[in-house]
Amino acid sequence: MVKSGLESQDELKVITVFHVIGLCLEIFKVHMGSWSYPEDAYSKVFGVPLYSGFMYASVASYLCQAWRRLEVSLSGWPNQIIATILGAMIYLNFFTHHYIWDLRWVLMAAIFIVFWKTRVYFSVANERFFMPIPLGYFLIGFFIWIAENIATFLGAWNYPNQRAGWELVHLSKISSWFLLVIVSFIIVAELKHVKSRRSQSHNSKKHM
Repeated sequence: MVKSGLESQDELKVITVFHVIGLCLEIFKVHMGSWSYPEDAYSKVFGVPLYSGFMYASVASYLCQAWRRLEVSLSGWPNQIIATILGAMIYLNFFTHHYIWDLRWVLMAAIFIVFWKTRVYFSVANERFFMPIPLGYFLIGFFIWIAENIATFLGAWNYPNQRAGWELVHLSKISSWFLLVIVSFIIVAELKHVKSRRSQSHNSKKHM
């Protein structure tokens, strides 16, 4: 994809980071019994096939592609430190809720407070649109939930309630994807901001 120009070198780096983050989460969740990959595979690591990391990487790829192709821009983005801490807390909660309280609803409330004024702007057919960013998070999470219903129906992985036969993935999983998309978006947005600042600094030095 890099050779063909569909992805840039910077986007490849982001996708690789997400692959590692996703694979680590998958290994932990499978170990805790949250879901399983019952089929045999040639490339399993601690019971998790390597393609599972690519599922998270595909979300990063989508965000990078959408950012570039839809000319995404943001307004009202919160303080970098606050956004980073919130993203880290969300990611850690996927691990810690197995041992202590599940803070997802507290974190979701924090999301609406922190991103209350944040808007995402994008272009479609030469027209400019915007939406509140929590709505964007929810819509992406909802469509990922639809995709995982298709994936589990085809046997890519199973949740505990699907071992005796396929059932619809519980609606509560939308909240999990909502939170995971936020972590993904924060990482991509912060990397875009860092790249923009470096580019501005480089250009200013050239004109000195």
